[in-house]
Amino acid sequence: QVHLVESGGGLVQAGGSLRLSCAASGRTFSDYAMAWFRQAPGKEREFAAGINWSGGSTSYADSVKGRFTISRNNAENTMYLQMNGLKPEDTAVYYCAARYRDVYRSLNRYDYWGQGTQVTVSS
Repeated sequence: QVHLVESGGGLVQAGGSLRLSCAASGRTFSDYAMAWFRQAPGKEREFAAGINWSGGSTSYADSVKGRFTISRNNAENTMYLQMNGLKPEDTAVYYCAARYRDVYRSLNRYDYWGQGTQVTVSS
């Protein structure tokens, strides 16, 4: 079992920045690929960014590429999402997720989920 806890969400003006964190506990963190998904009101949960078990490979949705950076610190069992140039359309609940080894963009591939953290971007 992997337990995930997100933090760092909040209210920010358009153009601003936030840094989300996802703290993991349970099994060996470095065995797991990690990802950020987001869900806006009335919309389906969607992939935002992912990072493989070693941190050597990352993947981004086109909507966030160039603005968001995913990273991880395996020594501290923590994953991060640095979000710059935030837009109102980035408003959503952001969830971290974990699965063994490799990143996939489908949420059905992920076995463990956090409770989510709200990000609100005002115009």
